[in-house]
Amino acid sequence: MPDVRLASPQGKWILLTTVLGSSMAMLDSTVVNVALPRIGRDLDANLSALQWTVNAYMVTLAGLILLGGALGDRFGRRKVFVVGVVWFALASLLCGIAPNAGVLIAARALQGVGGALLTPGSLALIQASFHPDDRGRAVGLWSGFGGIGAAVGPFVGGWLVDGPGWRWVFLLNVPLALVCVPVALRHVPESGDQQAHGRFDVLGAVLGALALALVTYALIEAGGGGAVVVVSAVAGLAAAVAFVVVERRRPDPMMPLDIFASRQFTAVNLVTLCVYAALGGFFFLAALQLQVVVGYSALAAGTALLPTTVLMLLLSARSGELAARIGPRIPLTVGPLLCAAGMLMMLRVGPGASYVADVLPALVVLGLGLVTLVAPLTATVLGSVSVVRAGLASGINNAAARAAGLIAVAALPLLAGMGEEAYREPAAFDTAFDKAMGWCAGALVVGSVIAAAVVRRPPPDCKRPECLRHGGVTAPPLEGEPVRKRLG
Repeated sequence: MPDVRLASPQGKWILLTTVLGSSMAMLDSTVVNVALPRIGRDLDANLSALQWTVNAYMVTLAGLILLGGALGDRFGRRKVFVVGVVWFALASLLCGIAPNAGVLIAARALQGVGGALLTPGSLALIQASFHPDDRGRAVGLWSGFGGIGAAVGPFVGGWLVDGPGWRWVFLLNVPLALVCVPVALRHVPESGDQQAHGRFDVLGAVLGALALALVTYALIEAGGGGAVVVVSAVAGLAAAVAFVVVERRRPDPMMPLDIFASRQFTAVNLVTLCVYAALGGFFFLAALQLQVVVGYSALAAGTALLPTTVLMLLLSARSGELAARIGPRIPLTVGPLLCAAGMLMMLRVGPGASYVADVLPALVVLGLGLVTLVAPLTATVLGSVSVVRAGLASGINNAAARAAGLIAVAALPLLAGMGEEAYREPAAFDTAFDKAMGWCAGALVVGSVIAAAVVRRPPPDCKRPECLRHGGVTAPPLEGEPVRKRLG
C-alpha cells in the first residue's frame, strides 16, 4: 500500500513534480492561441498554418493519450512520466527555434506525443504514491494548483509574446523540465499495475491518430479543393472504420467498444463532443478576434480571457456538490445553454468594443456555463461505468474532448468562410467570427438537447471525481485509474 504522507518532505516534492509536469501540457494547450497572430507575422504563415500550429499538437495528444496511460501502467508511471517531460521539453525547444511554419508544426506534433506520455501519469503518480488518508487532499491540491496555472497561463503567454517574443512561450518549458525531472527521479516512488498484461494496442493508437490527422487535413485544406482533399477525407474515414474494426477484434483494445453499451456513457460523450467542439473553436478564434479586430495586444488578449478560467477555479467544486444533490441532467442541460448565450454575446465584440460593456459580460456568462457543466459531466462519465473502468472512461472522455476541439479548429474557418489571409484583414475576420459563433452556439444547443433527453442520475454508489477545482478549458479533467487495493 502506498504510504507517503502529504505533510512529509517527500510528499511535497511529489506534489511539486506532478503539478509542474501537468502544467507544462495544460499551458501549451491554451497559451499558444494568444501567440498565433505574432507567429503568423514572424513566420509569414497563412491561416492554415496557424490552424495546424494548434491541431498538430492536439492530433497526437488525443490519439495517443490512452496508450500513454497504458505504457505507464506497464513500464512504470514515474519512468513514463519522466520520459514524457523530457520529450515535451525537447519538442518545446524545437518549437522555440523553429525557422519556419513547417518545422514549428512538426515540433508541435512531437509535443503532443510528450503530452500523451506525461498527462495521464501526473495524477496516477499521486494516486499510487500517497497514503489513502491523504490522497483526496493531495488530488485536491494538485487540481487547485493546476487550475491556478491554467488561469495565469494566458497572462504569462501574452506577456512573453509582447516582451521577449512568442518563442519563449515554448522555451519556458525547458527550465520547468530541468526542475521537474531531477525531483521526480529523486523523490517520486516508482509504481505500476502488476496485473497489466497483453500486447499494447499500438495499431489502434496509430489508426486513431491517423484518422484524426487525415480528416483534419481535409477540413483545413478544403477551401482550396482538389483531389488531395478528397483522397485525404476518404482515407481518414477509412482509417476511422479500420480503428473500430481493430478495437472490436483485439483481446486487449486501447478503447474497448463494449464500454459504449452504457447509454449514459455514450450520451455524455456526445455532449462532450458538442461542448468541447464549441469551446475549442471559440478559444482559437476569440484570441485572434481580440487582437486582429479589437486591437488588443497579446498581453491584453490573454488577460481578457481570464474570467472563464477564474470562475471555474473558484466555483467548480460547489457546482459538483450541487450536481451530486440534484443530479446531472439539469446542469448538463443548462450549462451548454449558458455557454451558447455567452458566445452569442460575443457578437457585440467588434472594432472599438468596450471590455467592460461587451467582452467581460460574454466571458462571465460563458464561464458560468462552464462552471455549471464541467464537474457534473466528469461525475456522470465516472458514474456511468463500473468503478474498475472509471480511469478508462475518463481517458476516453478526455480524448473525445480534445478530438472535438481539433476538428472544430479545422472546420470552423471553412464553415465561416475565412480565407487564408483572413487574420490579416480585420473586417473580413470580424464577419467570419460572427458566423463561427453561430456555429459554436448551435453545437452547444445540440449538446443541451442530448443531455435533456438521455442523461439520468448515476447510481448512488458510483465513483465521484476527485479533480473538482478544474481550471482547464480544452478538455475535462483527466481522472486517474483507481488504486486496486481500495476496491478490495
